[in-house]
Amino acid sequence: MLLYVNNKPHEARLPTPTLADTLLDLQLTEQRGIAVAVNDAVVPRTEWMRHQLRAQDRITVIRATQGG
Repeated sequence: MLLYVNNKPHEARLPTPTLADTLLDLQLTEQRGIAVAVNDAVVPRTEWMRHQLRAQDRITVIRATQGG
């Protein structure tokens, strides 16, 4: 199944992945300071394991940075 992560194509390894599955594939599940939206709607971290993805979904991952 084809997804888009930060506007780049990503082929899901499972036929019906959750958001958590996809973030695990991308090695992002253990990172702190990230926010994730699917199709422009923020998905809380507590929902990642339950949020089912569909073909062509657009996932946006935002990382918090420090600086000034």
